Amino acid sequence: MPIALLLAAALQAAPAPAPSPEGFETVRRYGGNASQGAAVGPKDVYSVSNFTIVRFDKKTGEKRAEWVGPKSRFPHINSCALIGGELVCASSNFPAVPHVSTVEIFDPMTLAHKKSISLGLGTGSLTWVDRKDGFWWAMFANYDAKGGEVPRDHRHTTLIKFDDQWRRLEGWALPATILERIKPMSISGGGWGPDGRLYLSGHDLPEAYVVAIPLGGGVLDHLETLPMDAEGQAIDWDESEKGMLYGITRKTREILQMKAPASVRR
Repeated sequence: MPIALLLAAALQAAPAPAPSPEGFETVRRYGGNASQGAAVGPKDVYSVSNFTIVRFDKKTGEKRAEWVGPKSRFPHINSCALIGGELVCASSNFPAVPHVSTVEIFDPMTLAHKKSISLGLGTGSLTWVDRKDGFWWAMFANYDAKGGEVPRDHRHTTLIKFDDQWRRLEGWALPATILERIKPMSISGGGWGPDGRLYLSGHDLPEAYVVAIPLGGGVLDHLETLPMDAEGQAIDWDESEKGMLYGITRKTREILQMKAPASVRR
């Protein structure tokens, strides 16, 4: 059987869960001029825009620090998250091919660049990184057109579980119910929520996809879809305030603070 047919068969799953009537409520907007995503810490919010990261005071919204890197070296920092006292960012050479991905580490206060972890060629373009249960979790995007690397397309978007030495342990594909929503692009943001479920955001649609690691097989379980004002792009959970998710709107380039539904905050 041709590879394309094998892949299509593997990704067939249960019908898409019905969209939830209850979604994320935007409770505050910051003028972050962000184009790729947002990150959040106990006292700060961050805007991410390719080779620029800006730190703002969470309470006042005032700018506190800025990092601007050389575009030739950092063409596409897609997302960041505060992990273990460091600002951990997912970076790639998007839209160039072949795909090269790195994890970039910054000081969360000064935004000084501390180190780079190269994940090399293959798999796709790294879009987000998170930490859970003693492992690193990362999503590698693939695309149909711009930024795509033949023969892979959006169906090859992959969640990878790594150990502390960034050795690949396991990997999962997306179900067809999500692939249909994000094509021809891919997953741009993600992170483990306070309820222990994984939340993913696409490139364009104002919705978050809630998924779980399957009990069997290699395709993520699609649990529900929640509406939000952020039209895709990178997201980040506020670990200092349960149930608060941060994202951006490309319409105004603002950072959005969004309150999760009550079922998530319990």
